[in-house]
Amino acid sequence: MVENNYEILGVREGASKKEIQEAFRKLALQYHSDRGGDVIKFMKIKQAYDDLKLGKKYADSPEELLRKSRVIFEDTDEEIRRNKILAAELAKEMRVAEDWIAALSRAGTTGTRLYGSKTLGEIEFERKANGTLSIKGNYKAGKLTHNGPIVVHGNITSPSWTPEYRSHIHVTKGDFKLVKPIENKFRIENGARIVADNGNIVVGNVFGKKDKVQDPEGRVGLYVIKEHRTELIAPKGMVIVENAINTVYLEGDGIIALNLEDDVKVKGREILIYGHKITYDVNLELMKGGFIKFFENFSIQGLSDDANVKLENGKEFRLHELKTKKIKDLPEELVKNKSKFGKNDTVVGNGFSITYDLLDNFDKKTKSKSSMQGLKFSKSKKI
Repeated sequence: MVENNYEILGVREGASKKEIQEAFRKLALQYHSDRGGDVIKFMKIKQAYDDLKLGKKYADSPEELLRKSRVIFEDTDEEIRRNKILAAELAKEMRVAEDWIAALSRAGTTGTRLYGSKTLGEIEFERKANGTLSIKGNYKAGKLTHNGPIVVHGNITSPSWTPEYRSHIHVTKGDFKLVKPIENKFRIENGARIVADNGNIVVGNVFGKKDKVQDPEGRVGLYVIKEHRTELIAPKGMVIVENAINTVYLEGDGIIALNLEDDVKVKGREILIYGHKITYDVNLELMKGGFIKFFENFSIQGLSDDANVKLENGKEFRLHELKTKKIKDLPEELVKNKSKFGKNDTVVGNGFSITYDLLDNFDKKTKSKSSMQGLKFSKSKKI
């Protein structure tokens, strides 16, 4: 029996335009190649949607679908080739911009100039009198180093197919900031790298990316995952983000974040988590002398038991171990102000400081009152 376009989209025959549109969007999210879906299946769904818009009830034949899928693959290859060329051109432009900015810095002067093009995307660079570099526009490829603070009015992304032209902004002195990132919906994504040697990194939402690509050895039907990990590194400062999602690395003397989801790695001396969501594949590495604080005080169920906490000396804990450890059961010498917390409060939540020393001595038992009384009795008897 030939499947009609309504059946392909899973809607009733004669469905409204809105119902058809909603069904298509749902299936497209599931099967689109950008999300690792089946290209042929997506093409079938897309064709059914386009046909129904034209009033066509039945789908194309498998042979016709295959022909169209080949066209899509060819277009994809052409898109990759074009993006590689654009990335190379943008990276070249950024090198020229870097030289111009360095010349202004040496002379101690100000200046404003556009780089890129309407095809590549224009970016305005302005060196201010205080040494701050203002970048207006979306930064898409290439490396840029500056010896003063950087303020960005735009998004930062990175080309997927050309790691040699990866977006890499390096601040040797001062802070890196996005301007009102939450309000403006600015984001850093797709494997970009930001490094502030001696300052802070203050941004909004941060995203990495994983691509499902064909096996590089050409084996038919086999795929590998290509990772584009977005990195924010401030070894002597704070890294402040809202949500870090899908293949992200955060490293700093201090880390402040809301939520961490889908393969996020964090390394810091002070790690402060204000949100209610941490997924199972999140790894928190605490540096010696530091602490972790979770500020969620309503429910910690969204903080996955399987998330990992690691000390600089190699000791590791599942978050479950911390979520079930009550503060009252900890040794007095490792906890200050126990009286501030309830009898059932655990070390996760309510802003409790989970110190490096506490975790390093996590298995140390609290001496009970009876054992202490027995110790006193035996001592007095001996005397």
